[in-house]
Amino acid sequence: MAIYKQRRDEVENSLNKGALWAVTYGDLMSYLMIFFLVLFSFTVSKNDKTKNRKYEESLGNIQKAFGGAADSPRLERAIAKENEEATAKKLQESVASSLVQVESSEKRIKLVLTEGVLFDSGRADLKEPARKVLAPIAEELKKLPNDVIIEGHTDNLPMKNGRYESNWELSMARAYSVLKFMEEQGLSSKHLAGIGYGDNRPAADNTTTEGRARNRRIEISLMKTD
Repeated sequence: MAIYKQRRDEVENSLNKGALWAVTYGDLMSYLMIFFLVLFSFTVSKNDKTKNRKYEESLGNIQKAFGGAADSPRLERAIAKENEEATAKKLQESVASSLVQVESSEKRIKLVLTEGVLFDSGRADLKEPARKVLAPIAEELKKLPNDVIIEGHTDNLPMKNGRYESNWELSMARAYSVLKFMEEQGLSSKHLAGIGYGDNRPAADNTTTEGRARNRRIEISLMKTD
């Protein structure tokens, strides 16, 4: 009986030693499955930005499960980008109209307002109706800690007997007027910047009346997280 038990133990030990490769193989297959799941999640998140945060959270959980530390900066960036996309959508729904154009790209959310919406010809003081147009924009922008750049643009017709000597000076004064209003509405001065381009960056042909009207504009850009 003792001999039978000894032989049985020897057979089991032999079988167990021969099966050690299966343990390593099983671990390898598990790692490969996780690797391809991460690649798949990354592809989905790149195509659908609304899922980017979920991807980063899942990646962080995987890192923790394997004894690593979650990449907090990456998750924070994902949350920031999600908030930026939500803001772009809200602006499209609430302020986009014939008066305000809303454009969203990889680097910024840009709002374009023509001269007639904000200013009288040759002046840089905000009209009273302009404040009602800008107020809901400021309300959305101040929810995010991102930088906001305000650009003033004009057509190429020279100034005549006005308060400002050049289109460049007028564009800077207009950008400052909008910047000052945004600050009054609660946007942090640390994240505000104003630029006057004059007629140096036209959006349309200055040889036509319609083109010059498009060129006399203010652009408000909320800069996205890198």
